Amino acid sequence: MAAEVVAGLAVGILVVAPPFLPPYFLEILISVMLFGYLGAAWNILGGYAGQFSFGHAAYFGIGAYTSTLLFLTLGLTPWLGMLAGGVLAAVFGLFAGYLSFRYGLRGPYFSLVTLAFAEMLRVVAVNTKAVGSSLGLVIPNRESAPLNFVFAGKLPYYYVILAMALAAVWITRRLERSKLGYSLLAIRENENAAEAAGVDSLGMKLRAMALSSFLTALGGTFYAQYFAYIDPTITFGPSVSIQGLLQAIVGGAGTVLGPVIGAFVLTPMSELSRAAFRGRAGVDVMLYGLVLILVISFLPNGLMGWVRRRRRA
Repeated sequence: MAAEVVAGLAVGILVVAPPFLPPYFLEILISVMLFGYLGAAWNILGGYAGQFSFGHAAYFGIGAYTSTLLFLTLGLTPWLGMLAGGVLAAVFGLFAGYLSFRYGLRGPYFSLVTLAFAEMLRVVAVNTKAVGSSLGLVIPNRESAPLNFVFAGKLPYYYVILAMALAAVWITRRLERSKLGYSLLAIRENENAAEAAGVDSLGMKLRAMALSSFLTALGGTFYAQYFAYIDPTITFGPSVSIQGLLQAIVGGAGTVLGPVIGAFVLTPMSELSRAAFRGRAGVDVMLYGLVLILVISFLPNGLMGWVRRRRRA
C-alpha cells in the first residue's frame, strides 16, 4: 500500500512540476523519460526473457525512418506513421528472432547477432539515397501542428513521452503477472528445464521480441519528431542500444520500475557532468563509466535489487 502511495505521489509530481522548471531541466527530464521508456522496452526481452540484445537500435531506427519517410513523401501524420513503424519493427524483430532462436543462439552469440542486424541496417541506410544516405533526413515546418506531432514548445513533447513511459511501465507490470511473463522468467532461469515443463520457449521468446521491438520503434518516432532530424549513425548506431540496456541493468533488469529508476540516475548524471566539465574533454565520460562500474560491481541486481534486500531486512 505504501509503495502505491509513493508511486502515485511520484506520478503527480511528474505531471504537475514540469511547467515550472527552467528549459534546461525540462530537456533533461524529457531525456530521462525517453531513455527510461527505451529501457523498459528493452527490459521485456533482456530483463524478463534473459535475451541480452545489443541491437535494439535496429528497431529504433526502423520506427524513426518509417514515420519520417511516410510524413515527408505521403504526408501521413506521424501519429499513424508511429504505429506503422512499430508494426514494421515487430515484423523485422520476429524475422531476426526466428533466425536466432530457431538455431539455438543464446548468450553472447545472440547479442552479437542482434548487433550485426543493427549494423547491417545502418550500412544500408548510409548507402541509400532514398532515405537521405549519410546526410539523414530533416523534418521541415516546425510551426505548431499537433496533428502532425509538431509542437511549438518542449512541454507538450514532455507529456507525450511521459505518457509513453507510463504506458510502458503498465505493460511491463501486466506482462510480469501474465502467463507470458512467468514463461519468460522460467526461460531466463533455465531454458532447458522450462521446455521440459512444457513451455514453448521459441514462441514465448518471439512474443517478447515482437513486443519489445514494437515499443522501441515508437520511441524512434518520438525522437525523430522531437529533434526534427535523423541520420543512420544516430538512429541505427550502437549508442542507442547501449543507452537502452544500461538504464535497465543499473536500475534492475527484470523489474517493473528498474529501467525508469536507472534513467533517473544515469541521464541527469551524464547531462550535468557534461555541463560541469565542458572545458575538460572526457572527464564526464570517465565519471559516468566509474559510476557504472561501481553499480555493476556492488549492485549486480541493480538498484531495485538493493531496495528489495533492504525491504526484506
